[in-house]
Amino acid sequence: MRLASLITLALAALFSLAATAASIDIGPAVDAKIPAGFTALDKTGAAKTYADITGKYGTVLYFVRSAKWCPFCQAQLIDINTINDKLAERGYAMAALSYDAPEVLAGFAAQRGIGYTLLSDQKSAMIDAFGIRDPQYPLGHMAHGVPKPAIFVIDAKGTVQAKLAEEGYKVRPTSEAVLAAVNGLKK
Repeated sequence: MRLASLITLALAALFSLAATAASIDIGPAVDAKIPAGFTALDKTGAAKTYADITGKYGTVLYFVRSAKWCPFCQAQLIDINTINDKLAERGYAMAALSYDAPEVLAGFAAQRGIGYTLLSDQKSAMIDAFGIRDPQYPLGHMAHGVPKPAIFVIDAKGTVQAKLAEEGYKVRPTSEAVLAAVNGLKK
């Protein structure tokens, strides 16, 4: 019950603050290629490349801090599950990457009925390759290695087509903003 209350509060904060958050520009530029050698583990522990997680037109890739302890991330991961089918209809796969272990992601997916790919980057290799590690957490801190939350819309060839990120970790771009970004792309 406590987790449900935290998630409810995080969802309320996520949507009430969205209008006041400032967008930030982090990670690879629009029209740039994503870092070479993209690889992460899925919730079963199987290695996945970018080609493994892309749809006909590309992928909407979310970077989140943690499905285990971050209520804002948990709220976002639950919320975006509602647009998975809409993105698939438009030819896009959806994936979310965090530094959580595969078993954490498997438990979260099972508990919350997540229908998209959850990826583990325990050593923050992809987080660092994208240049979005949150520097405020020193070695030894439980959050060391987390990304700044960000969303990248990437075409099937690995080129960034759009990106969305807000200042701080409490406010995230809405699912509607993600759909609008995808809808605004030329195919």
